[in-house]
Amino acid sequence: MAKEKACKNCKLIYEGDNCPSCGKKEFSDNFKGKVEIIDFEKSELAQKLKVHKKGLYAIKL
Repeated sequence: MAKEKACKNCKLIYEGDNCPSCGKKEFSDNFKGKVEIIDFEKSELAQKLKVHKKGLYAIKL
């Protein structure tokens, strides 16, 4: 199983080479906390994290 990474640009947690959301290669494998955003339009947490897509995100990098 590949290790999870968090994109330094959009904070999306993913496995692989490039971030599937923004396409960047800058990542951190040392992050704290996860939050799953299901409905970003209604989520106050998504607004604070500046998230515009559903997915699993790191809270702190």
